[in-house]
Amino acid sequence: MTVKSLGLNGITGYEVQVECYLSGGLPSFDLVGLPDAAVREARERVRAAVKNCGAQFPVNRITVNLAPASERKAGTVYDLPILVGLLACGEEIPRPSERTAFIGELSLTGAVRRIPGVLPMALAAREHGIRELFVPAENAAEATLASGLTVYGVKDVRQLSGHLRGAAPLTPTPPWTPNDTETFPADLRDVMGQEQVRRALEIAAAGAHNLLFIGSPGAGKSMLAKCMPSILPDLTRAEALESTAIWSVAGLTDAEHPMLTRRPFRSPHHTVSTAAFAGGGKNVIRPGEISLAHRGVLFLDELPEFHRDALEAMRQPLEDGEITIARASGTVRLPANFQLLCAMNPCPCGWRGHPSGRCRCSPRTVERYVEKISGPLLDRIDLHVRVPSVEYEAMRRRELSEDSATVKKRVDAAREIQRKRFEGTGIMSNAQIPPSKLADYCALNQPAETLMKNAFRTMGLTARSHDRILRVARTIADLDGADEIQATHLAEAVQYRNTDLLLQR
Repeated sequence: MTVKSLGLNGITGYEVQVECYLSGGLPSFDLVGLPDAAVREARERVRAAVKNCGAQFPVNRITVNLAPASERKAGTVYDLPILVGLLACGEEIPRPSERTAFIGELSLTGAVRRIPGVLPMALAAREHGIRELFVPAENAAEATLASGLTVYGVKDVRQLSGHLRGAAPLTPTPPWTPNDTETFPADLRDVMGQEQVRRALEIAAAGAHNLLFIGSPGAGKSMLAKCMPSILPDLTRAEALESTAIWSVAGLTDAEHPMLTRRPFRSPHHTVSTAAFAGGGKNVIRPGEISLAHRGVLFLDELPEFHRDALEAMRQPLEDGEITIARASGTVRLPANFQLLCAMNPCPCGWRGHPSGRCRCSPRTVERYVEKISGPLLDRIDLHVRVPSVEYEAMRRRELSEDSATVKKRVDAAREIQRKRFEGTGIMSNAQIPPSKLADYCALNQPAETLMKNAFRTMGLTARSHDRILRVARTIADLDGADEIQATHLAEAVQYRNTDLLLQR
């Protein structure tokens, strides 16, 4: 007897065949196919669930194989297919169709509990020709996101048994539709003053550029960062499914919010471990904060306070859009195409350059503080912006600042220009222009070429810095509606590349 199920490898689902075999001999229950401890414990959960639902548990030598046996099986997802296989072997229920799959965890009473990773497994089921998928009732809405499947939400074993016998058919779960009433945590209309910083935030959103805020406490760095999601372009359905699959594996989705409708905004504390930041695990590799921010924003407040090895883990994904995690159990590539947004104080006490003059940090103390951020990581941040202290007049001003909706319209217009420009190339934004294509998309006229040459020599730019300045200039030109990068666009891009801000008074 073979029952179809599904498993996870990283954030990718694959088909699993649960093979149940009853033979003579002393009663026993063996599970094979590289199961972990949670899978092996399914024997007791299935035994109790079968008895508590009123069915007869087979008094035989039971062998269950989880194929392919070369893949390590983890979690409680196989409880339900094992139970279905045993009930079918004992002729308690009809043999399920080859185009039907089951996933779910069992309680001892026979209730079916929610599990993580349902969306990627549902997508894999669709790819393998599965037409009916039985999942826990709390996961049913998420499974319907993989269109093309008939999804049944199961609350307990009695309900499932009644459906399979034809006594009490279940109603398929209707496709989930998003609710557009969600609001953003912050809006740019609430930001007082900071026109130059707002401009940098708009440029970063328009071209998906990485951004670093440098300023004293209370200047508004964190508030500005929280406004970023409100001006980013809306998620496409493909992007939403990518991000939701990652969140699903991490167990962050629920019945009310099975799919992300806004770009993710992750803000881990600076004490986060490298494994939690980059992803990993002993036997099962789980996504970390870098992957959870896929297609969204990763905000690192108090940047120098993060562990050095955690920050250095970002260097590969910032270039490649994915992170490779190698463990003894295997190697997994996780998507990590995120926009990095950072904030830091100018010195350990935070008041260097403040009008109050309260800072007493020595130059060497400031240097040691800044040296916590490596040069290669700093070189991967496109815009470095000083956030000045808010002036009293700006705080007392009665007229409201430009709101996020107005800024988002300009951002969307710039992204539409980029979409048409990169159509068919696989490039999504200006920040992703490869070095080999810079000459085509970021051509400079003579005045701009002269300006770039002088900036490269006087500022000691690296090749990476040169390329990132051109990409930012391309975004500024797109916001201006210009086909060609002008010297004014390039000059504005160059001023955002001043790494000396970190050491200026």
